[in-house]
Amino acid sequence: MTSALSSPQRTWFITGVSTGFGRALAQEALAAGHRVVGTLRDEAARAAFDALQPGRSFGRLLDVTRHDEVERVVAEVEAGVGAIDVLVNNAGYGHEGTLEESSLDEVRRQFEVNVFGAVAVAKAVLPFMRARRRGHILNITSMGGIVTFPGLGIYHGSKFALEGLSEALGKEVASFGIRVTAVEPGGFRTDWAGRSMVRAPQTIADYAPVLGPVREARLARSGKQAGDPVKAARAMLRIVEAPTPPAHLLLGSDAVKAVREKLAALQEELSAWESLSLSTDFTPA
Repeated sequence: MTSALSSPQRTWFITGVSTGFGRALAQEALAAGHRVVGTLRDEAARAAFDALQPGRSFGRLLDVTRHDEVERVVAEVEAGVGAIDVLVNNAGYGHEGTLEESSLDEVRRQFEVNVFGAVAVAKAVLPFMRARRRGHILNITSMGGIVTFPGLGIYHGSKFALEGLSEALGKEVASFGIRVTAVEPGGFRTDWAGRSMVRAPQTIADYAPVLGPVREARLARSGKQAGDPVKAARAMLRIVEAPTPPAHLLLGSDAVKAVREKLAALQEELSAWESLSLSTDFTPA
């Protein structure tokens, strides 16, 4: 990606730019000549982000679970930095643990960050985009918003929810010139499976044979995944430039493979049970 601006300069609002996809996307957008407002939760990190490209990088302190702060920060950015052209709901984390071994507080926290935080930011930005009749919202979900693995059910639940919200929102705002894309990464070399993963303790012996090997394999792959975050960032920049961006964008060969297998299995199951499914329609007397 060159630093020359080959497309109109846009203002990006990206949540969670301290590491991972958020950081890579912010850096690539800046390299492409855009302006980036990035949210962080630490003052030193905020100041460092401000200094990346003075006049084009703008760090803002924000916890997406504090919804009053979300509205305030978005309004301040619109008034003081400029119109938000692209919103990227990237802030989030992974919870690992079986459903039975995960506390309800842990479940609520996962949804508060991954779902309600994204919804709060979108709701704050949408009135401005709708008034301008343009904009693009990218919700970073996961291939785990389409396929599932044991021990990640709470995380999957949050990403399945964000997938549904993204798809429906795209239909609600299309006539306003606003596009919505659910971005679904597979395994990438971010710290998602490391520092950013919250792991519930294993307390029930019955689950050890189910979760133990999966947890060990995930830890072993951390930092060795096939996906390159910089290439993922460039793919996101590309769809923002597309005249008809996709509603869903898988990222990574593992994501494409896993989702193809899921779709094939779903089609097979649908066909196997189709007669029973059709039998439930009301039959007139």
